[in-house]
Amino acid sequence: MRVLVRVAAALLVAVSLAHTLWSGLDERAVALSFGLLVIAGELTRWSGPGAREAAPLAAAGALSYALLGEDAGRATHHGALQVVTVVVAATLVGCVPHVARGQGPTTDHLARRVLTAGFAAICFQPLYNQGVFEAWGGPAYVLLLVALLVLTALCDAVLAAALTHARTGWPFGPLLRDELRATLGIGTAVCATGIVMALAVAVVGLWALPVFSLPLLLTQFAFRRYAAVRATYRQTIASLARATEIAGYTPAGHARRVAVLSGAVGRELGLSEPELTVLEYAALMHDIGQLSLVDPVPAGATAVLPVAEQRRIALLGGAVVRQTGVAAAVAVVVERQADPYREQPVSARIVRAVNAYDEKVRDAGAGGPLRALEELRLGTGRDYQPEVVESLARVLARNGGVVRERIG
Repeated sequence: MRVLVRVAAALLVAVSLAHTLWSGLDERAVALSFGLLVIAGELTRWSGPGAREAAPLAAAGALSYALLGEDAGRATHHGALQVVTVVVAATLVGCVPHVARGQGPTTDHLARRVLTAGFAAICFQPLYNQGVFEAWGGPAYVLLLVALLVLTALCDAVLAAALTHARTGWPFGPLLRDELRATLGIGTAVCATGIVMALAVAVVGLWALPVFSLPLLLTQFAFRRYAAVRATYRQTIASLARATEIAGYTPAGHARRVAVLSGAVGRELGLSEPELTVLEYAALMHDIGQLSLVDPVPAGATAVLPVAEQRRIALLGGAVVRQTGVAAAVAVVVERQADPYREQPVSARIVRAVNAYDEKVRDAGAGGPLRALEELRLGTGRDYQPEVVESLARVLARNGGVVRERIG
């Protein structure tokens, strides 16, 4: 799938460049203005954690150019292929500083940008230049642009989910659901800005570009501050989870291994992004209750303890989590990780199975993983949900290399 997307983007770029070089650039001032807007958007690119759209201003500029029909009341004649040429050239120019710092966008991101802008332009420009939309005025024209941007957003979501599925092997359905849900956030701001800029340029000319770019640029900076706060919050939880390792209650790296594997199993089972966040925090803090014990559990292995002792440690952990101010949903998962799986929420079932796997496979030698999975399968009558155990087996078989790379 990744190869198919990249080949499609490369073909579109090649055809667009050849056509533009052959026929020349129409309305050069308009093309230059939108090109500078895309360059500015790429220069302010940010790819921090949680950022699905790294360059929203560049995306909005590309969409508005694709849907531009008039400039200050005068009809434009640039075609869809010129839109792709300008967007590609401006994106590459804007990426130069990031590439120089080793933080450039990925090939998949560039392919998505090309295909998304190309899709919007191909849907709009040929019909507009043939006069099909001449009878569309006022609200009908605005609704037409909204409909085209909704289709473009759906196209981009499908591309993003397909590329992630091809790269990671995670189920396509949940990935598409998360992409569509994310479209309601920053995607809505990008589409709205694209429509407003296209309509404003049609009325007042190119002066509208800097004016209507400012709100999206300020939104981007605000989101970066929000993401920085979220990153600090996550680092605080990770540091708190390491307290059991520093105190000698659990082996080094155990909490992180359980968190990484739990996240992979959660994606395999189709959990949403908010559920995966709760799962990650609970997996990091699942052993925090051991800090309340006078005598540490040998090697921190709670899976081999009597059920009553497991539940007591889990309840102690939940009480500690509640005192830290972390979301109550995380505390619930920690508290119920030792319950029979039929009484647990899905996240607690995952944490219990993955924790037991990590404890069983630790220091077990080459055949340890297979023996650990077999022991988990023998415990599916009460302790471990069969679907979770099989998902864990599929994750280890399919993405073992990726998981090991993340664990370090």
